[in-house]
Amino acid sequence: MIGLISATAAGAAARDRLAAAWPDRTRVYDGPVGDAVRSAFAECGQLVCFLATGAVVRLIAPLLGEKTADPGVVCVDEGGRFAVSLVGGHAGGANELAREVGEMLAAQPVVTTATDSVGLSGLDTLGFPVEGSVATVSRALLDGEPVALRTELTWPLPPLPLAGQGAYTVRLTDRAVEAAEREVLLRPPSLVVGVGASKGAPVDEVLTLIEGALRDAGLSPRSIAELATVDAKAEEPGIVEAAARLGVPLVTYSAEELATVAVPNPSDAPLAAVGTPSVAEAAALVRGGELLVPKRKSASEDGRPAMATCAVVRRLARGRLAVVGLGPGARDLLTPRAKAELRRASVLVGLDQYVDQIRDLLRPGTRVLESGLGAEEERARTAVAEARAGHAVALIGSGDAGVYAMASPALAEASDDIDVIGVPGVTAALAAGAILGAPLGHDHVSISLSDLHTPWEVIERRVRAAAEADIVVTFYNPRSRGRDWQLPKALAILAEHREPTTPAGVVRNASRPDESSRVTTLGALDPAWVDMMTVVTVGNTATRNIAGRMVTPRGYRWQESAPEGAE
Repeated sequence: MIGLISATAAGAAARDRLAAAWPDRTRVYDGPVGDAVRSAFAECGQLVCFLATGAVVRLIAPLLGEKTADPGVVCVDEGGRFAVSLVGGHAGGANELAREVGEMLAAQPVVTTATDSVGLSGLDTLGFPVEGSVATVSRALLDGEPVALRTELTWPLPPLPLAGQGAYTVRLTDRAVEAAEREVLLRPPSLVVGVGASKGAPVDEVLTLIEGALRDAGLSPRSIAELATVDAKAEEPGIVEAAARLGVPLVTYSAEELATVAVPNPSDAPLAAVGTPSVAEAAALVRGGELLVPKRKSASEDGRPAMATCAVVRRLARGRLAVVGLGPGARDLLTPRAKAELRRASVLVGLDQYVDQIRDLLRPGTRVLESGLGAEEERARTAVAEARAGHAVALIGSGDAGVYAMASPALAEASDDIDVIGVPGVTAALAAGAILGAPLGHDHVSISLSDLHTPWEVIERRVRAAAEADIVVTFYNPRSRGRDWQLPKALAILAEHREPTTPAGVVRNASRPDESSRVTTLGALDPAWVDMMTVVTVGNTATRNIAGRMVTPRGYRWQESAPEGAE
């Protein structure tokens, strides 16, 4: 929960905007400011104070404890110009909150933590538990000292400027080892603990069993990703409480699903009790992995039988492929989600000219694999291969990556052994449509006129179908130096079904500094105006030129009788 505190009318107005935008995330604290800050500090994970930073420093100073436990605090000035990350930038999430508040209130986020200031991923912000000399190794990274990366298992890390050798080390491990001097341990969530338990099994017995199994195998409890069990034990108090104390989710599976998992130690007892010959081993192995600790039972007490079993599996990391649409070119049309994926990726794959557009957004340590025009399939294969190797990969394309872009070849190459995330972008038809007016107000279709991948006979059949169906048409890849006859042919087909006065629009380099556009007619459209950086949109028989803009009415029957302003 985010506590919101203000002292003036201007602050209250900004506070209320946040409260309205984030109703489920925020709580407004009224009353004397000092009392409000103290209450929010004790009750909330984060605070946004619409107060001077000096005032907030004095109010929270007596309340500060451990930086790993204190809430993150953001200050917003009276004029709403700046959102300052004051306390808990990393552990309390104040840096990211300052960015969110800034975006919501049109304020400039102010982040002064050293790693964020130079674009480095903070070692304590990677999403893993971290141990060891975090400050020392972070300072070495900031000073440009060589910091070595030692990975004992493959895991998709965000970008870090790490070397093969160095006096400082970042070590990725789920082993129960102590950090050496000048070393940071990153604990990936690689371990799945399968658990079975008799009815009424005490939580202490379950926890003692799990801790002993990990200790004997030399594994760190901080790398537990989840506890897993059968559906029938989803509400067993000892298991539920064990997961809560370990701070991990409890995942359950049906007995039917667990019964299909091959395990080394099946048993008749769970088969009779819950319908599967294995609970602990099967629940740990159901999603694959390496069995590190076979089924073991808890120690019996007072002569009673053991009431819990567990098994431990190291789940192999899945690589991550984000297919990112960069939009039409303008930086403010690049979505926040796309920016986040670019900063998260440790490997970026893309066309060289697109890489140049966003190179400044990449974090230090990002490995860039760029190539020229005509290598789309090679880029797709490269991106998938890097993801299969366990990396966090971003594959970029212009516009929307799923529209005449990189998503299709990448997903055709990818199998279910990697995670794929699609990040939508503003495609050229939408960018051009916004410039021309509202040409896509009713049914519309996009057709690429490039016959490099599609035979012209197929393209012509599609153009003719759109013409006969009276659908607004946007032409992608309309004309190049080597392909100069397809656009005139397509326009001629449309002219068989539409008047020469039908509005048409031509937009070149939509949203870029050298953008140009014109609204014309089907009969007057000169193909010489058009190249590969151009989008051509031709209206239907209802499209009109209104005040120099293309407008296609929505055309619903009820619109004729709707009161003015209803739609």
